[in-house]
Amino acid sequence: MEPVTSTADKLSAPAASLDPLFQLLGDDLIRVNRLIVERMHSPVALIPQLAGHIVSAGGKRLRPMLTLAAARLCGYRGDRHIALAAAVEFIHTATLLHDDVVDESALRRGRDTANEVWGNKPAILVGDFLFSRAFQLMVEDGSLRVLDILSTASAVIAEGEVQQLVTANDTSTTEAAYLEVIEAKTAALFAAAARIGAVISDRPDAEEDALARFGRNLGIAFQLIDDMLDFSARQSELGKSVGDDFRDGKITLPILIAFARGTPEEQTFWRRTLEDGDQTPDDLDHAIDLIERHGALDETMARAEAYATKATDALQLFPDTPLRRALVETAAFATTRGF
Repeated sequence: MEPVTSTADKLSAPAASLDPLFQLLGDDLIRVNRLIVERMHSPVALIPQLAGHIVSAGGKRLRPMLTLAAARLCGYRGDRHIALAAAVEFIHTATLLHDDVVDESALRRGRDTANEVWGNKPAILVGDFLFSRAFQLMVEDGSLRVLDILSTASAVIAEGEVQQLVTANDTSTTEAAYLEVIEAKTAALFAAAARIGAVISDRPDAEEDALARFGRNLGIAFQLIDDMLDFSARQSELGKSVGDDFRDGKITLPILIAFARGTPEEQTFWRRTLEDGDQTPDDLDHAIDLIERHGALDETMARAEAYATKATDALQLFPDTPLRRALVETAAFATTRGF
């Protein structure tokens, strides 16, 4: 089990905000967004229409910002980070389109999902188009090392999504197996996005590895909070339907903790609702009650905070600059966000 942050640590904790990062990277992010819009263009009108629906839906651009921030932290002065940040965002957006189809999701970032508006087939095919655009940008960059890092991350993400299907509806899933899933489907792209900033800056392996550790631990913290919010947020804050994971039978950390600490009767409830898929309208409220009763949300938060601390610690290799401090605040934001 990860260590829990002490009261003293919390009193001296950094501010939790993405605003400093946005301010420091504002000009670069404008260029990334401009390139994203440019590369979404296609003579097939449905492609930019559908892609634009999700790209413009208010995402935080956290993954491409990691590429921009890592490059700047390493003293990079060129332009390659712009196209590579756009490639990272295309990979992420493609996975969202595919995930929403697999999960049969109706809401994403508070709006109807692309599959809800246009159907599953167009959503999947436009996701494929965005993957292709990402790889075009990587090839144009010309670095086999960058191509290796991002293509490997793309494969790992797909493996994580398939593994999540394998563990779905299985209450015997271990915490280790759950962690493997979120490391693959979320943390891998965070880590790759940060690592390539050091790669294009020709920095030593130690700095590459430090930035990859930052991204990996930030990604795990981010996903733990995402899984927690499925049982604790309001729909208006979450931007998707609360309880989607429960209804889909996904096995997440709050469920694993509540199941392990539950009575035989409660474990029977979890098996009926998750393994058998036999759910009544009142079952989500009962699931939330059990999760709260057994402290599963607090425990999940503690684990997320521990990973955010690991992310911050990985930055100690770099000088104390406004950009490093902004990344520290980003790690704090990952565990305090409501969406």
